[in-house]
Amino acid sequence: MVIASVHELTKTYAKPGSAVHVHALRGINIEFTEGEWVAICGQSGSGKSTLMNLLGCLDRPTSGQYLLGGLDVSQLDDDELSDIRGRRIGFVFQSFNLIAQLTVLENLEVPLFYQGCPARVRREKAVELAALVGLDDRGHHRPAELSGGQQQRAAIARSMINDPLILLADEPTGNLDTATGEAILAVFDKLRDQGKTILIVTHEPDVAARCDRTITLRDGAVIDDLRNRRHSAERSSVA
Repeated sequence: MVIASVHELTKTYAKPGSAVHVHALRGINIEFTEGEWVAICGQSGSGKSTLMNLLGCLDRPTSGQYLLGGLDVSQLDDDELSDIRGRRIGFVFQSFNLIAQLTVLENLEVPLFYQGCPARVRREKAVELAALVGLDDRGHHRPAELSGGQQQRAAIARSMINDPLILLADEPTGNLDTATGEAILAVFDKLRDQGKTILIVTHEPDVAARCDRTITLRDGAVIDDLRNRRHSAERSSVA
């Protein structure tokens, strides 16, 4: 099932103080299906960050269409986009973005708090997701008391608290050592196996190879959209 798709998506920026326009995306067409883990790759300036901002409803396209869960979000106003971000999209950042004064469980509860979810339900979901990412014994610790890998696990759990349609991750292993990064990728493996659609921006070939599919951008256009054979074969054998 197609979870998200973009059709002839473009994004053009005007350089301040000049008549110069930068074409960050040039007629992108991509579909993302349920339970798919996709790597988005490309050199600096290729358009991958712009694409992720549009997919995350943090910005609007200049032209084209973006369908998320069957809803055309391309033309929504700011309040509607904010609601979509809170309910349908999960974000994982390289810098974790945890609130230092709150415990792990409290950090996980924050998105639900702003949606008016009852305290008991918030805590139940937070405890469940903390266990999913291996933090069941760290729920009452604050971010400063956690390792980098544990903080990223907490950030992943927080991104899942609203059961989003898609999970967007921006270089989630970039600040981690190899062993810790591998543990984080194993968490994404688990989420993908549970049917979550994950889009990850990465410049690391090993991380991209871990995904089901690799999309490569150059100068605002898709130049490759390839299935990764190893994972396709593994999933076929399981099925």
